[in-house]
Amino acid sequence: QVQLVESGGGLVQAGGSLRLSCAASGSIFSSIYAMAWYRQAPGKQRELVAAVTSDGSTNYADFVKGRFTISRDNAKNTVYLQMNSLKPEDTAVYYCNFQRRFRPDYWGQGTQVTVSS
Repeated sequence: QVQLVESGGGLVQAGGSLRLSCAASGSIFSSIYAMAWYRQAPGKQRELVAAVTSDGSTNYADFVKGRFTISRDNAKNTVYLQMNSLKPEDTAVYYCNFQRRFRPDYWGQGTQVTVSS
């Protein structure tokens, strides 16, 4: 029903930056949805990185505050994650999440972010 297409992952050196994008398409009839980025590193559970609600309110995991910024473009049904000052411990597969009230979440396929020392 909803498809999420992610882009922007890759290999970057510590201290560098990446910008992830996630474009939603399909059966989207309004902008009343929340979107978020999660990540999962080897041997760890998937964890919330940042989220943005339909009115633009944001929240961040403590480990990315001051470094990452989440934003959305409602006209494009797209969410972005600007990642600055990247650290090796940020290495993970990053997943886009799309959520509407009383409906199952949708997930992107994941995009690999690798930060070298």
